[in-house]
Amino acid sequence: MWYTGIYLYENLIQSLIQVRYGKSDAKHILQKENIVMIDIYTERKDSKDWIFYNDLYFNLNTGNEDMSQKEIDLIQQVDEAKLTPDKHIETKYGLGTIRNLSSGCKTLLNIVKHPDKVVNVEECGPNVLKIIFTMDNIRIYMSRPTLFDIPDDAKIRFNDSDIVIGGRGYNVWWSKEYQRREADDL
Repeated sequence: MWYTGIYLYENLIQSLIQVRYGKSDAKHILQKENIVMIDIYTERKDSKDWIFYNDLYFNLNTGNEDMSQKEIDLIQQVDEAKLTPDKHIETKYGLGTIRNLSSGCKTLLNIVKHPDKVVNVEECGPNVLKIIFTMDNIRIYMSRPTLFDIPDDAKIRFNDSDIVIGGRGYNVWWSKEYQRREADDL
């Protein structure tokens, strides 16, 4: 199928870069050449650069930071909440604190405010994942696929290796991953 051809073409480009410059430099070179993408990691690693507990991380860190207009707009878009200057939120259910935002909204804000970290997106619903997959140069963790609309032009790299394009490439990659897991008895 045509998307398998795109998958193979993108992997060929990455393989050539890895052979010429080494695997550790491939990501840097791809970004330098303006090939922007979403990095997905499917195996959990314990690292200070990873956020697994989004609610806790948000409540202790991100929620205490100033919010830009872009971030205030994301809060409105995801939770239909208005952020007040004193870090309260106004929703159709009443008043609350910024800590009362949904887990998906907190996850999205963790990604936006901490792009250097790998952020667990497994608690996000399709509404938030749809937003996440329109972003560039972010790093996320998901151990299983989720069904949602992925833009056809989204470039996705799995585990610093396989590059796919759009929802079809995403689905093909996960199908192969489940075949591998089954073969490896995982």
